[in-house]
Amino acid sequence: MNRHQLSTTKYAYGFHDNLKPVYSIPRGLSAAVVAELSSIKSEPQWLKKIRHHSLKIFEQKKLPNWGGDLSKLDFSKIQYYIKPTERQVSSWQQVPKVIKNTFDRLGVPQAERRFLAGAGAQYESEMIYHHLQEAWLKKGVIFSDLETAIKKYPDLVKKYFGSVVPAGDNKFAALNSAVWSGGSFVYVPKNVQVTIPLQAYFRLNSQNMGQFERTLIIADEGSFVHYIEGCTAPIYAVDSLHAAVVEVIAHKYSRIRYTTLQNWSANVYNLVTKRAVAHEGAIIEWVDGNFGSKLTMKYPAVILKGRGAHANILSMAIARRSQHQDVGAKVIHMAPDTSSQIVSKSVSSGGGRCSYRGLVKVNKGATKVKSKVQCDALLLDKHSRSDTYPKMQVYEHDCQIEHETTVSKIGDEQLFYLKSRGLSEIEAISLIVGGFIEPVAKELPMEYAVELNRLINLEMENSIA
Repeated sequence: MNRHQLSTTKYAYGFHDNLKPVYSIPRGLSAAVVAELSSIKSEPQWLKKIRHHSLKIFEQKKLPNWGGDLSKLDFSKIQYYIKPTERQVSSWQQVPKVIKNTFDRLGVPQAERRFLAGAGAQYESEMIYHHLQEAWLKKGVIFSDLETAIKKYPDLVKKYFGSVVPAGDNKFAALNSAVWSGGSFVYVPKNVQVTIPLQAYFRLNSQNMGQFERTLIIADEGSFVHYIEGCTAPIYAVDSLHAAVVEVIAHKYSRIRYTTLQNWSANVYNLVTKRAVAHEGAIIEWVDGNFGSKLTMKYPAVILKGRGAHANILSMAIARRSQHQDVGAKVIHMAPDTSSQIVSKSVSSGGGRCSYRGLVKVNKGATKVKSKVQCDALLLDKHSRSDTYPKMQVYEHDCQIEHETTVSKIGDEQLFYLKSRGLSEIEAISLIVGGFIEPVAKELPMEYAVELNRLINLEMENSIA
């Protein structure tokens, strides 16, 4: 093993449960599977039509020929729905013991016990737990699973569902639109400031399982909300698939921050479509941290639709041996006086590969636009790889666009200096990596910044032969 190679064996969440689900659909994808899934959930006709139409789109679209290697992804071997429990609960003590023990080991609902606004937990295909503090309920804040929202607030969900990420956007958005299950729905009323984060946690337990949660967040005029999600899966010899869709709508002068810390095991294909629309004066912030997975393809996007809207995208990826993090960001400036900033940090080790794939587009008429892109890569050994694929489409002269890329390595001088101060080599490497990704850590709530540092330290363990 090379001196700077990250461990591929140390994965804190690799355990799995011997839990017999109350219901599951056989492996493979067909119109019958989609119909059964819709029937199980007693969905309205408009949603059934979307599912079946989306399946046709999925079958017609080809896999992307760019990004990571998808040649071994076999959709016929995936199980598209597993129901772990009979019902969702709002009291943690009511969660089945096996599942509760799993989430306790993962640290859920630690965030709620630390007085966060609320927490949701998804196990396999269903949200098994959801809770929101009474104070926010009284202010009209909605935080539930999407299935419950469809039943309680059908007009609101129907208005926005698929409005930001239509089924025809890409093959995996079509797949999600056909077989989605679980996920969160958030609505924040006009001028309500949700000052402490909402949290959701997604857990894959079964092998060859597909998880297809769908998240829809709407911030009304002048409101604010911070949504945090985390994801894990056990280690299996066969591959699993995570293909989520996230739609975010920020109305006039609202602000939404969406934070993701994903720590998948090395057998998961993580193929996610995340997109937001920002209206006049609105602010969208993506904070996106990616650990693990076999392949991640994820590019949080913002459409700056209203004058003065702003996007801030901060992403971080760590790739180890046999892992490819193909991540990045997209911003489309449609209106004047809009601005955006993209900061991408990546760390590669042991032959791991990180790619930045980004787009900044300025439409004609979008004057006085300002956009800055900064991509920084850190290579821990000579076998690792970093790629940058920036794309600029600028159709307006009155704008300011910047792009900066750096690639660096950990030097022997740095290690010698830190070791001469009494640090071990693992501690020295962890300190250097921690400083490198500090722009991401400082944007997290304290509890999550601590968790991020803990994950980095785990990644550094066993890095020396």
